[in-house]
Amino acid sequence: MTTFIARRLLQLPVVLLALSLLIFGMMQFLTPEQRAATYVRTEQQAKNIDLIIRQYNLDKGFWAQYTTWLNQVLHGNLGYSKQSHEPVLTTIRKRLPVSTELAIFMFFPTLAFGIWMGTLAATHRDKLIDQFVRVFAIAGWSLPTFVLGIWLLAVLYGYFHCCGIGRADDKYLIEFAKGTLKTYTGMITIDGLLNGRPDVTFSGLKHLVMPVLTYMVVASAQIMRVLRSSMLDVLNSDYVRTARAKGLPERVVNLKHARRNAIIPIVTIAGLMFAFMLEGVFFIEIIFNIPGLGQWAVPAAIQLDFPAVIGIALLTGVIVSIANLVVDILYGIIDPRISFQ
Repeated sequence: MTTFIARRLLQLPVVLLALSLLIFGMMQFLTPEQRAATYVRTEQQAKNIDLIIRQYNLDKGFWAQYTTWLNQVLHGNLGYSKQSHEPVLTTIRKRLPVSTELAIFMFFPTLAFGIWMGTLAATHRDKLIDQFVRVFAIAGWSLPTFVLGIWLLAVLYGYFHCCGIGRADDKYLIEFAKGTLKTYTGMITIDGLLNGRPDVTFSGLKHLVMPVLTYMVVASAQIMRVLRSSMLDVLNSDYVRTARAKGLPERVVNLKHARRNAIIPIVTIAGLMFAFMLEGVFFIEIIFNIPGLGQWAVPAAIQLDFPAVIGIALLTGVIVSIANLVVDILYGIIDPRISFQ
C-alpha cells in the first residue's frame, strides 16, 4: 500500500505540470495585450501596457513566457480580477471556504442517500421499491438543477418561509462584517460554534437546506443507477452464492460481501463529484445567492475576465488531480488487489 500511494504521489507533480502547460498553451490564443491585462490594476498601468508586456516577457518566446508565468503562479500572482476588483488569489481565498462548506453538506447526504436507495433497489429487484427507485433516478437525472432549485425557492422560501437564501440571516452576516463575530474558517456553521453561538450555526444550517435538497435529488440519481447495476452483477457472482450456501444472513451477504465490491465504481463518481462541488456549483450558488466560487466564475466568464477564468481553470485542475489521487488510494483500501497491479 505504501508503494502504491508513493507512486501516485510522485505522479501528481507531473500531472500538474502538464496541466499548467495545457492552460498556458490555450492562453497563447490571446494577444500579448490581452494577457498583459491580467496584471493591470489601475488606469495608469493600462496606459503603459507595453511596459507590462516587457516586464512579464510576453514579447519573447514560448518557454520564456511560460517560465515567467509559472513563476508568478507559484508565487501566488494569478492576476487581477475586474469582476471582484481584487487579486484573483484573494478572491479564491474568500470564496473557497464558502464553496467548501456547501460541498461538505451536499456531498455526504447525497452519497448516503444514493447508496441507500441503490442498495434497496438491487436487493429488491423488480419489486415496488425497485420500480420506485428507478423512476426516481430517471426523473432526478432528467430534472435540470436550476428548475428544481427555483421550485424549492418558490415553495419553501416564497410560500412557507421556512428556509433562507444566502449564507445566514443578515444580522449574523453584519456581526461577522463588523468583527463582533470572529471569522476562523470562513464557514458559517463552524465559525458559529467556534464563537460559542449555536444560533449562528443553526441559521447557517437553515440556509443550506434548499441547496442541499436541490443537489441531492439530482446528483444521487446517478449514484442510485450505477450502484444498482453494479450490485446486481455482484449478487450473481460465485462468491456471493458461496456466502449464501454457508448460511450467512442475507443482510450480511448483501452489505458486507456484495455492496463492498459493488461500491468501487461509486468511489470514482463520488471523488469527481466532490471535486466539482469545491470549485462551485454554479446554478445552485447563483439561485440561492451563495457567494462561492461559482457565483463569481459565471459573471467573470461572461465579462471575459481572463484572470478570473484562468484562476478558476488552474484551481479546477488542481482539485480534480488531487481528487483522482484520493480515488486511486481509496481503490487500494477497498480492494487491496489493486495495490499490486
